Amino acid sequence: MKRQKNQFCVAPAFSLVILGISSLLTAQSLAPKQQAEQILKACNIKGGLIVHIGCGDGRLTAALCGGQAYRVHGLDADTGDIQQARKLIQSSGLYGPVSVEHWDRPRLPYGDNIVNLLVAGELGQIPMREVMRVLVPRGVAYVKRGNTWRMDVKPRPQDVDEWTHYLHDASGNAVAHDLVVGPPRYMQWIAEPRHTRSHEHTPSINALVSAEGRIFYIADQAAVASIRQPPQWHMVARDAYNGILLWKRSFCSVSCAHFASSATRSSVTLRTARRRTPSWHTISSVPCVCS
Repeated sequence: MKRQKNQFCVAPAFSLVILGISSLLTAQSLAPKQQAEQILKACNIKGGLIVHIGCGDGRLTAALCGGQAYRVHGLDADTGDIQQARKLIQSSGLYGPVSVEHWDRPRLPYGDNIVNLLVAGELGQIPMREVMRVLVPRGVAYVKRGNTWRMDVKPRPQDVDEWTHYLHDASGNAVAHDLVVGPPRYMQWIAEPRHTRSHEHTPSINALVSAEGRIFYIADQAAVASIRQPPQWHMVARDAYNGILLWKRSFCSVSCAHFASSATRSSVTLRTARRRTPSWHTISSVPCVCS
């Protein structure tokens, strides 16, 4: 398969949405929390990495952190504003998920395709091409130009495919249509688990698939000290471009004894994790997900 030479990190064009005058006029007068809610709703952002250029005193920056699935990074050229913003973030208990940094350069301090939402009242010397470089495919730039807030969406490249099933898609043919994939050249992101429980046992990460810029997989998040400890299986969702944890759900209390090696590979022998009287069951489906 012939691979295209050009990468998809910089989109040649992007879609544009000009926000209505009514929302524009009210955005200036809203409290930071209300303004942040309006921005997240308008841009349809439900987690990931948010960058706020010109963060000022940090009130809007902190308010953009909509929950545990968000990471917010503020940038400002004024060192005085940065100090004030850090005090506000620390006093509100958000330091970690929210941080700010002094920055006065035209090139943003991020790799390609890593930011989900970029908010800027003024870009200054940062060109729009640079904004598009750091945005993930379908990422949003919410930028004020003059008296108008505009929402620029980075398009998803047509030569990037998804892997939605165990064998690529519902057809069972393990061949993707991706023209960008190739030998790895750098590390995009690192996330837990840093160590798996044992290479001689059931893998700690199983059944990874991807769709809509996210990856989904099953992970055993029990302690790595001993494989004799009961597993703690979770269904995990992360942003595929920056690795931010979007959500995870724990499985019911079952432990995997072994995977059947016969023709019926879907049959998995499971032992109910009971303390007193263990019982064995052979099932042919994934255990239910606990609420």
